[in-house]
Amino acid sequence: MATQKYSVNQHLIETVLAWVRAGEIAIPEIQRPFVWDASKVRDLLDSLYQGYPIGYLIAWRNHNIKLKDGRLSEGKKILIDGQQRVTALTASLLGEHVVDQDYRRMRIQIAFHPIDERFEVLNPAIRKDPAWIPDVAEILSGEVGLIKSVRQYCQVNPGSDEGAVEHSLERLLSIPKKQIGLIELDADLDIETVTEIFIRINSKGVVLSQADFAMSKIAANESYGGSTLRKCIDYFCHLAVAPEFYPQIQDGDRAFTQTEYFSKIAWLKDEIDDLYDPDYSDLLRVAFTSEFNRGKLSDLVSLLSGRNFEKKTYEEEIAKASFDLLRTGVLKFVNETNFKRFVMIIKSAGFVTTDLVRSQNALNFAYIVYLKLKSLNYAPSDIESYVRRWFVFSILTGRYSGSPESRFDFDIKNISGKSFPEYLQSLEDADLSSAFWEAALVQNLNTAVASSPYFNVFLAAQVKDGDKGFLSRDITINHLIVHRGDIHHIFPKDYLKKAGKKKGEYNQVANYAYTQSEINIQIGNKPPKEYLDDVKAQCAGGQVKYGGIRDLHELQTNLARHCIPETVSYLDLESYPEFLQARRKLMAEKVRDYYRQL
Repeated sequence: MATQKYSVNQHLIETVLAWVRAGEIAIPEIQRPFVWDASKVRDLLDSLYQGYPIGYLIAWRNHNIKLKDGRLSEGKKILIDGQQRVTALTASLLGEHVVDQDYRRMRIQIAFHPIDERFEVLNPAIRKDPAWIPDVAEILSGEVGLIKSVRQYCQVNPGSDEGAVEHSLERLLSIPKKQIGLIELDADLDIETVTEIFIRINSKGVVLSQADFAMSKIAANESYGGSTLRKCIDYFCHLAVAPEFYPQIQDGDRAFTQTEYFSKIAWLKDEIDDLYDPDYSDLLRVAFTSEFNRGKLSDLVSLLSGRNFEKKTYEEEIAKASFDLLRTGVLKFVNETNFKRFVMIIKSAGFVTTDLVRSQNALNFAYIVYLKLKSLNYAPSDIESYVRRWFVFSILTGRYSGSPESRFDFDIKNISGKSFPEYLQSLEDADLSSAFWEAALVQNLNTAVASSPYFNVFLAAQVKDGDKGFLSRDITINHLIVHRGDIHHIFPKDYLKKAGKKKGEYNQVANYAYTQSEINIQIGNKPPKEYLDDVKAQCAGGQVKYGGIRDLHELQTNLARHCIPETVSYLDLESYPEFLQARRKLMAEKVRDYYRQL
């Protein structure tokens, strides 16, 4: 018979809040944005006032850690479900500040109408109305007794029923005495079991990731500066998306501005590039994998708890060493030189916008490769080449599209244990053989999805080669992608639709080419033979109708750079499938040549 790994108990709300204030229960979300709307806080208080249940809290006990002197330090409970509810109660009942979605410290003030027995979010109109108690925290603080509160209310509201007011305020004061369920999970449960329990109990379909657990472990540890490290991770990810947030950190979190972390991420205030905007899961994964040579974040959770994998014990030295190592990884990740140089390398491979980068995991592991090779003292030029090749290899093979954690773990162990060029070469020999270039990639380009990773690699190849737009003399593919140029159908869509072709036939990536919008508009629904004859005429001195190409050799070069078969100007509707297949082969050859030059 399986041993029960959790306990379920009812506790007074005031008891739970006392545990939180004493640090017996750690709320890792307390320093992160409070995402509830104030109206949800109002509804929570109303539910408690009416005697309705507000669900269970779930806490996971940290392991007891063996100290250097042999004593055991009892682990705290970490609240993994119920952070928002407890934060709402702390803010509304105790009057404490919360951090809003813009990371500003704020008060949530809930007003109460004793006569109507209603709660509302405080607003200017309510503040002016004496029938409302503007902030329930003032009553619940206990600074003013019940009798005095009733008397004061009735004085400013003549004619009020004193008995009804007293009854309402008694019910309000009873809220902290209401009970809330606490499910306490045993420390020995693994992350997968905890996740399963969480999913089964949480009816809202919220899923906890291993990064969530890791962030909880980090924030709950005050001994090794966990909460400050967590802030660094959160603030970096927020600044990467919203640089204008910088002054709010300066003004709202003076303690953090005094740390080394703040100076390390301050460069983001002037950063507008959005090619790589990591969230906390990305940052944690890269920092952990590159420093610990492990790919499974569940291992990070265990190590931060002090897990000795060999002895199956939990030791303070391991917890401390793990925090030190993670701190090193985080600082390397957020380092301005590292981050900007990595982004520059990815852009040098032709991936100049986020539209071309569809795999965040491929981007993450490419950064791991960069940090790892740098720590192994590879030459800068070699690092650039290897990172480019690894990134494009990952996209072409869909390396991190399945089970990225297992693949991360496999790759980092191989990279750490052998010569990187030898490892990469072995993978290329296995996965990028002539069969891939000549058959598999050609088949992969048989798709109507414009965001196809294979088409994106083709576009990146065009960017890297400095190709001009379709029928353009001066405007490059790079400019068109960055400035949202048009994707033109070489055999125009309307032309094919009128001929009875279906969507999956005319919307083929082998029929796409980036071009200037004015050229696209001028071509309209003319077949290739017709508009290319016009371009040839303008090359012979005739009227310029499309773009600015006036030289036949320049036209031929332009078509070749777009992998458009020379026969296109002679092809008719019946030859359209033949054109698609011929272009796919040429596109695959261009991608192959591009990859080999990385």
